[in-house]
Amino acid sequence: MERIAVLTSGGDAPGMNACIRAVVRSALNNKMDIYGVERGYAGLIKGEIVRLGHRSVSDIIHKGGTFLKTARCPDFKDIEVQRLAADALSAYGIDGLVVIGGDGTFRGAKDLSNNFNIKIMGIPGTIDNDLAYTDFTVGFDTAVNTVIGAINNLRDTMHSHDRVSLLEVMGRSCGDIALYAGVAGGAEYVLVPEIEYDLDKIASSIKKSYLRGKTSNMIILAEGAGKRDEIAKYVTEKSGINVKVTNFGYIQRGGSPTMFDRVLAARFGSKAVDLLKNDADSCAIGIKDNKVITVSFEEVAKAKKTFDKELYNVAHVLSL
Repeated sequence: MERIAVLTSGGDAPGMNACIRAVVRSALNNKMDIYGVERGYAGLIKGEIVRLGHRSVSDIIHKGGTFLKTARCPDFKDIEVQRLAADALSAYGIDGLVVIGGDGTFRGAKDLSNNFNIKIMGIPGTIDNDLAYTDFTVGFDTAVNTVIGAINNLRDTMHSHDRVSLLEVMGRSCGDIALYAGVAGGAEYVLVPEIEYDLDKIASSIKKSYLRGKTSNMIILAEGAGKRDEIAKYVTEKSGINVKVTNFGYIQRGGSPTMFDRVLAARFGSKAVDLLKNDADSCAIGIKDNKVITVSFEEVAKAKKTFDKELYNVAHVLSL
């Protein structure tokens, strides 16, 4: 394989630039031509493809987001739209493709590979850490550390005013950001979509802690676990303690990637190029027990995410 391309798709995640850099430099080291597709699948079907070199990826390893830009492309489910993407790759003589993104990106990769016989390597890049086949995704560690910083800042204010803070973080169907940030930030309550919770018990616990001298508490809420304003209002009324809501929003998507995400990106990007060089079958790349693994896109689609109840129990015990 002599000519490959790389794209980022779906939501941006810290470490995507580091991953693109690893793909580009690994390809050039293997005497392969490397191209960048701008704006993900949406850009691919429009032929937004540019040649990349060593200097194209200079000074980006520390930057969040993706310099290739990204977009969502729901129309990519249509086989005729996929055909446009295949034709664009063919027009540039591109033999293989590296895609960086989440589950939607991987579904698109599976369809494009199966329908048009294109070799595609998938790299998990999403802050949600919601892909079941891999322990971690690029961007998750950075997002969690960003949330931890917010927890630290909020605690100062909540303690000063004798209030409870409810911090909503991303996670519609996966509570990993809330869980890991909650444990690392010492949150008293972690609400995730995978585990049922009792607001009456939470309110009662907050009231009891206030009576014994603890006048501030931290609730971390994954967005898919409930409506933040309704939860805050209910707990305030039941406990008598003022609950202030902070929606962290897109702040947790950006920022300079952590060491962990940069190294993970380097390992994944290098592996993707190595697989394409050796004409391996299309697959997703991940990490299990600190070892880089490969899994077919079919297996990725079938895998069910398992919530870490053991860590959740640790969070509960340490909050007492």
